Amino acid sequence: MNMDILIEDARWAEAGFEALAERACAATLDRLGIAGAEISLLACDDARIAVLNADFRGIPSPTNVLSWPSQERGADEPGGDPYPPEDLELGDIAIAYETCAREAEAAGRAFADHVTHLLVHGTLHLLGYDHIEDKDAGLMEALEVEILGKLGIADPYGEAGA
Repeated sequence: MNMDILIEDARWAEAGFEALAERACAATLDRLGIAGAEISLLACDDARIAVLNADFRGIPSPTNVLSWPSQERGADEPGGDPYPPEDLELGDIAIAYETCAREAEAAGRAFADHVTHLLVHGTLHLLGYDHIEDKDAGLMEALEVEILGKLGIADPYGEAGA
């Protein structure tokens, strides 16, 4: 796995973002049997992600994580597995510090655990997983819980949620 990481907010470096990203993305790709993939990551603040969220989703407010897959990989039927990547340049993920910190605190979860969950979540989005339809959400959440469990992180959906 190759990761291109841009840290725009120094708090991410202090939080050990590179190690968290390596661990989360590698665990996700390993679980799905994908080797040699490339992911670009932007570790930013709420102001930056709010601009990205407005530009790409029409929602002018901060969010925790955004993902831009390099190609459409979604399943043909709800609850089905997405298509495996043909292009190993999977896409881009952006993650916002303040929103992640607020969410972790509100849920009573360790910041590192919450960030790891969001990076697993974002990586699954790059691979075509989604949570719009209930069957897709069930599949995606089950994978998240399995991957996080292997990393020693409790089920984020069984607690206060993600």
